[in-house]
Amino acid sequence: MRVSKRASGALAVGAAFALVASGCSSGNGDGGDASASNDGAIIIGGTQPENPLVPANTTETGGGRIIDYLWTGLVEYPNNGGAPQNALAESIETKDSKVFTIKIKQNTKFHDGSTVKAESFVKAWNWAAYGPNGAQNASFFADIQGFDDVFTEDPDGPDGPQKAPEPKAKEMSGLKVVDDWTFEVTLNAPTAVFPTKLGYSAFVPLPDAFFTQEADAFGKKPIGNGPVKFVSWQDDVEIKLTRFDDYNLRDKMKIKDVTVKIYQDDTAEYNDLVSNNIDFMQQVPVSSLAGDKWKADLGDRAIPSTTPSTGIIAFPIYDKRFQNPKLRAAISHAIDRQAITDKIFFGNRKPADSWANPLTPGAVPGNCTACKFDVDLAKQLYAESGGFQGKLTLSYNADASHKAWMEAVAQQIKTNLGIDAVAVGVPTFAVFRANINAHKMTGAYRAGWQQDYPDVENWIMPLYVTGGSSNDGLYSNKEVDALAKEALAAPSLEESHKKFAEAVKLIDQDVPSMPIYFGGQQSGHSEKIKKMELTNVGELDITSVEL
Repeated sequence: MRVSKRASGALAVGAAFALVASGCSSGNGDGGDASASNDGAIIIGGTQPENPLVPANTTETGGGRIIDYLWTGLVEYPNNGGAPQNALAESIETKDSKVFTIKIKQNTKFHDGSTVKAESFVKAWNWAAYGPNGAQNASFFADIQGFDDVFTEDPDGPDGPQKAPEPKAKEMSGLKVVDDWTFEVTLNAPTAVFPTKLGYSAFVPLPDAFFTQEADAFGKKPIGNGPVKFVSWQDDVEIKLTRFDDYNLRDKMKIKDVTVKIYQDDTAEYNDLVSNNIDFMQQVPVSSLAGDKWKADLGDRAIPSTTPSTGIIAFPIYDKRFQNPKLRAAISHAIDRQAITDKIFFGNRKPADSWANPLTPGAVPGNCTACKFDVDLAKQLYAESGGFQGKLTLSYNADASHKAWMEAVAQQIKTNLGIDAVAVGVPTFAVFRANINAHKMTGAYRAGWQQDYPDVENWIMPLYVTGGSSNDGLYSNKEVDALAKEALAAPSLEESHKKFAEAVKLIDQDVPSMPIYFGGQQSGHSEKIKKMELTNVGELDITSVEL
């Protein structure tokens, strides 16, 4: 799951268009003035990033939110749910949705004082796509002509004896620097959703300093181009950021310093929030939802919201025990999602009934037939599958409130199918994600997805297409891949969405994962904050904060 300035608006693409720069925040029309700032500081809750802070190699929220603070990309997604708007892009133009001319705003700066130029994007995108670099987000560049020439995969994974073959090229043929402020992108086929994707953090620029050192070394002391710059990072303790005073785009900081305090337990984080020891918590613990205790504790500091996110349990399909789709479907039908949302989340979540969150453009509500609670069907499919031998573990990260609902799911599976199912906590999110990315899971595991950009494509390509950046269970269906490819090449978003809907019907038959609930969010802030906004995925918009 990744987080950035996401929204739920769609972008219509005509014969030629240019995204128009516009304000993202509704709290202050002029975007704030650093010189008028009160130079205050805030502390917000967070989690240890899985990897060093390299945008193209970050696919989870702990690092993702920091990257979104440190960088500004071509496009941004308004907090109010409107259509994507230009950020660093001056214009994005095309006549055929295949060749795009992108002009960037002149003379903006990276945090080291160097200038952001067109080649800062081209070099960054080529680095991300080049297979030997191992960037987790490489597949986001698959639309671009020449991607197949630069990207190769290790056939037996990072721990196997084989190595990925050397790519044919080091740079994609579809990227061309026109001048300091202009570059051209040629896609494999017309792709209507491409401009919408450009707000995702995989597409941000990188400074020359990145290419003079190892990526991980850069990621421990990252240099971005956003409204705040990096100060320090103490593992499992805190990450310190401070205002970048040379930032000259819309969303300037109104305060000076931001500390992301890293927690291993959300109850401790919540106690600090209630006591005003931290200034923002994105999701209060499930234990505080009963009887609306969190509202009583926080009063007017409580913030209820709805986000385009889904709680999921995924299968490691690389494990032979989970390769029968009837078994996976049986387990999914044995789960009473309504009971989970009512009894565990006290009505603050909704039972999932579709593969993409219905807040997302192009999503089809109710298309997850595998989500239907049906014990008789579950038992029938389980018998036809041949059953499951041994203990079925359902793993989750124990540093957030997942224990109760994962244990409830395990008990339902045990009661309804007779499988010896048990929920198992992994101490931290970083360790949990490392095991998932290394394909070392020996049972089902908590996943979850929060859209990276506002289109149903983002719920299909990364998760269920072969080689997708977050296809952690290694699900593969050639028919799904083919339909997704057709969807990408569709001449309009409407036709693209129809093709993705066809692909989802096949995914629904295969049940590579189990959508469990749609996200509702309960956040809180300290008494110190006078004004603030959430992004459309529920993150704190740090540029909106006034004390």
